[in-house]
Amino acid sequence: VPSSGSYQSSGKRKMHSKKKKGTICANVAGTKYEIVRIVINEMDFIKARDDDETANLIWNDSAVQHEKIAELRNYQRINHFPGMGEICRKDCLARNMSKMIKCQPQEYSFIPKTWIFPAEYTQLQNYVKELRRKRKQKTFIVKPSNGAMGHGIWLIRNCEKLPAQEHFIVQEYLDKPFLMEGYKFDLRIYILVTSCDPLRIFLYNDGLVRMGTEKYHAPSEANLSQLYMHLTNYSVNKHNENFERDETVDKGSKRSISWFTQFLRSNDYDVAKFWGDISELVVKTLIVAEPHVLHAYRMCRPGQPPGSDSVCFEVLGFDIILDHKLKPWLLEINRAPSFATDQKIDYDVKKGALLNALKLLNIRASDKKRNLAQQKAEAQRRLYGHGSMKKLSAASSDWEKQRHTLERRREELKEQLAQVRKQFSREQHEKQHLGNYRRIYPPDDKLLLEKYESLLSAAFQTFLAGRAASLQKEMNNPLKRMKEEDILDLLEQCELDDEKLMGKSSRQRGPKVVIIHHLFSCLLAFSTGRMHWKPSVKPFKNNTAPSVSPTLSGPIRRSISCPRSIASLSSPSEVRALSSRPPPMVPIATPFIRPGSAMLRSHSLSRSGYAPRVPHSNSLGTIHSNIGDSLIHLRSKEQEADLVRQTLAALTAMRIRFPGKTEEEAEAVLDEILDNWRYHKPKVASYWLVKLDSTKQRKVLDIVRTNVRLALQRIWREPDVESLHLYRLFNRVFNRLLWSHGQGLWNCFSNTGSSWETIFSKSSEVASPQELQCCRRLVQLCRDCLLVVYKFVSESRGSLSGLSPEWDDTR
Repeated sequence: VPSSGSYQSSGKRKMHSKKKKGTICANVAGTKYEIVRIVINEMDFIKARDDDETANLIWNDSAVQHEKIAELRNYQRINHFPGMGEICRKDCLARNMSKMIKCQPQEYSFIPKTWIFPAEYTQLQNYVKELRRKRKQKTFIVKPSNGAMGHGIWLIRNCEKLPAQEHFIVQEYLDKPFLMEGYKFDLRIYILVTSCDPLRIFLYNDGLVRMGTEKYHAPSEANLSQLYMHLTNYSVNKHNENFERDETVDKGSKRSISWFTQFLRSNDYDVAKFWGDISELVVKTLIVAEPHVLHAYRMCRPGQPPGSDSVCFEVLGFDIILDHKLKPWLLEINRAPSFATDQKIDYDVKKGALLNALKLLNIRASDKKRNLAQQKAEAQRRLYGHGSMKKLSAASSDWEKQRHTLERRREELKEQLAQVRKQFSREQHEKQHLGNYRRIYPPDDKLLLEKYESLLSAAFQTFLAGRAASLQKEMNNPLKRMKEEDILDLLEQCELDDEKLMGKSSRQRGPKVVIIHHLFSCLLAFSTGRMHWKPSVKPFKNNTAPSVSPTLSGPIRRSISCPRSIASLSSPSEVRALSSRPPPMVPIATPFIRPGSAMLRSHSLSRSGYAPRVPHSNSLGTIHSNIGDSLIHLRSKEQEADLVRQTLAALTAMRIRFPGKTEEEAEAVLDEILDNWRYHKPKVASYWLVKLDSTKQRKVLDIVRTNVRLALQRIWREPDVESLHLYRLFNRVFNRLLWSHGQGLWNCFSNTGSSWETIFSKSSEVASPQELQCCRRLVQLCRDCLLVVYKFVSESRGSLSGLSPEWDDTR
């Protein structure tokens, strides 16, 4: 039954009774809080029957049995972790913190001295005797081991009167708290844990400030019984006649943490340090819980692949008090914090915490269908043995053992690659749906992350000594720290090793390509709605130094499950890539750049500042004819340089034509795409990287390739252009653009550099600056060609089959 007097923004309760086709179901039969139902309704979830055990979301106010978590399907989410009681029960928290204090005393100094009765009765008496010997007097607070809402709490100074056999905890009382308007108060901080494998923690930037209802005075024998002064629990103070239910932000006995943050700032306190201390306290406390929670979760969910979505999440309520130096101290943790909404401030803060938490979880309607399909595929794999590696026998040869080791290595890399890509997808969703949360673990600060990982290692050693070695090995797996391009390089090496074992001719391994992870920063935005964005056009300087790609901080998704393309080609058409006007014969040092948006397009392709001669590889895979070689040797260097300049002029004059549009209209189409790149980016990625196979991708680039061949034949007067050094360079560029299922071309849409240029970094041959300019213009034409094809496909409203045969006509 909802609590009486709960606040509603509309003045009355809203019950979710809509029945619509759908989708995401939520079972909220286990909660008494009306705000949970309101949030479910606002998320457009369907309220499931009370006995429905297949709902996508299950919400319970109290902890759930381990058996129920074990029975959950992979698409379901429940709001409690197993094992979280190790920090949410007062006695368990004290016991676990005591163990961590012994091995990390400097890091865990935010817990008041605590004794667990009856086991530690003697230790407390000895501590009191030592205080008496030093002529010190301290106050202690006594709490039930598993109590809540302030029930059964009392203060004492003479600990000799404590019963020795009762079950409770005794804590040293913090007698110098930070006061506000003369009142003692504590903070209710809301924390969201979305996963324990790996650990991911989010802190809500708002919360509640709960004040006492009587002016605070240091504890004495006369005022020990005045709980309205010493306790800050709302369930205690609401019964006092002095409790103020003021709805203004800066008055009343209950206020928001956002107001308190502003209060600190206006009084010249270090707000950044305050929130940093709060975040560290939360993370260190949950590090203590992590070994217990991870072990219990894996016991409930055996056989789950590492990195898979967690079926559990938890919204915790941390109760924190500040001392007179503004240092935070942990009082207790609530795994079922109250979501009662007696006042407007409760409604606003708690609704925001719940609503933002559910958005962060990314519960999708398709999860259930996808999970059923995965279960079916897994059952078929087990039944027919597909994908399972052949076991080695004792008589296996060395060759078979090497192949088996190689295959096992390849499977391990593929599994880690899938985890990296899933993690990247998860992080992209989190960045876009943080709301008022912020992630505090893993932190962005690398030094802080190393510190936390060291504490995590100590926690595993302390609490899971028997299994700590295996878990430590898993945590220190070097593959877990690799980025996607590193894993892909290792997979490529596996392929080369496999070719050697099979006796195939080994191919030269290409250089490692630096990929900028923010290329796909808004690929997921397509599923949440259209995003219109116009980039600011920065002035382009042709003589700047070459840009250096920054160090990667996250992985890149080279394959992504994107929405399908809007449409495909369905009508005959042609692309005229070569201008009807004869190319100018005057030398041109740099490619022509269109004004406006074209500057942005060419920025990533025009990197000047190169040395006069750049190494070039001779591993080209092209056929050299004796006739071609003899003609090349007959030309002088000056003649070849002049022909290269003429080629650059011809490439500069080329334009990608849009079927049925004029040249100016085609230019406008390209400018519109680049001006609204944030909107088109996910669709272009979906079309190029997902929809088109390698054959169709090659066909797109063949539009440029064919016209370039014709231009070279006319300018160089050479029917066999494959014998030309310049065309061999072009061939290498085309191959690089098609590298990794088209990833090479997609990299060229980054403003920070073009990965295709790395093919010239290590080689015995050289390429002149003019030849590099030709390559840059070639890449720019390929980019424009992809955008025109994409736009034609989206406007033709045909099938989704990709390119039609009419695109073979490349006039």
